[in-house]
Amino acid sequence: MTAIRHHIPDNMLDAYRAGTLPHAFGVVVAAHMSLCDQCRARQEAEDMIGGALLLGTEGANLRGDARERMMAALDAPPPKPPLRASGPFPSAVMHELGGKPPRWRMLGGGIRQQLLTADSQGSLRLLYIPPGKAVPEHGHQGQELTLVLQGSFSDSAGAFHRGDVEVAHDEIDHQPVAGPGEPCICLAATDAPLRFRALIPRLLQPIFRI
Repeated sequence: MTAIRHHIPDNMLDAYRAGTLPHAFGVVVAAHMSLCDQCRARQEAEDMIGGALLLGTEGANLRGDARERMMAALDAPPPKPPLRASGPFPSAVMHELGGKPPRWRMLGGGIRQQLLTADSQGSLRLLYIPPGKAVPEHGHQGQELTLVLQGSFSDSAGAFHRGDVEVAHDEIDHQPVAGPGEPCICLAATDAPLRFRALIPRLLQPIFRI
């Protein structure tokens, strides 16, 4: 496996740790950390620091129903264990897939997608790009976080391989091209629709919810 060179920005790791990152972006972060020893180590170190700081703080007063809530939690069924990684898909992605293989939908030119989640805070999708194929050139109205799960792609920002993350924002226009060899599979989170230059992608955009 090629060494991971493109990582999650610090502000996103902080938001993920605080639980304030939108779900779509949180899944990408979790998937990246399962592949990246460096980011996982940073996260664990920050967790240890946070725990040490909590030990030095004064205790808080408990709510009057604290005991009842604790007993109810003890009686609740245990949470389901996380799904295991399968093929190129990390555990976090398998959870979004419900433990099943992707159900690809054709976008054109051999490119496929599966929309995993979409809400007011953003969308999450898997993309399948055949070797040598390019996605339509586009810009962004918000932020896009793309994690390579298999194969590679390249654009004006460089080359991205398995485990690499590209962060794009409203000042970036690009046209990712899948590398040679195996198809490129990516996990992409966005918080706003893309801006396509070509007419046909713009016409199809509402149908594919891109």
